[in-house]
Amino acid sequence: MPSMRAVLETRRKTAAVRVEELEAELDRVRADLVEAEEVLKLRTIGLEQYLEALAEEGQPAERVVGPSPRKPVGPRRAVPHRENAAGVADLSVDYQAVMAAAAEAGNDGLGARRAAVVLGWDSASASRVEGARARLKRLVERGWLVETKPGRFTLLTEQRTDEAVRPGGGS
Repeated sequence: MPSMRAVLETRRKTAAVRVEELEAELDRVRADLVEAEEVLKLRTIGLEQYLEALAEEGQPAERVVGPSPRKPVGPRRAVPHRENAAGVADLSVDYQAVMAAAAEAGNDGLGARRAAVVLGWDSASASRVEGARARLKRLVERGWLVETKPGRFTLLTEQRTDEAVRPGGGS
């Protein structure tokens, strides 16, 4: 009969191997996700350019996907492009909270873990932190924030003095 120590050591090694396998799989899935997001981004840009070109020529654009017969549940775009918005008040409540946290962070920048806390999410959960990072990246894509260093998000220079960024301000 093997000793208790040998049994526990065997179990630990088995668990360590499983962790390594799952980490490798996670890395592969993340790489696939990045690639798929890039393809989606490029195809979206291509479609938008095509529709813009048709609009410039005065031709009616072909509808690739028609409007839903159902009434939309909420705003069509949770994060409007900065140039199309009157101010931070045009953002959803969650995004307004993230913008306020970015203002508080100042030049240090807001990280995804802190953004998850601001959103009321469990910052120990990797999926929640990644979700917060996705929201921060979306704000960057739409012109609300700037990623000064990898993983550090700050307000645009002209927004740092804007009263609308502070909670309760703007309206």
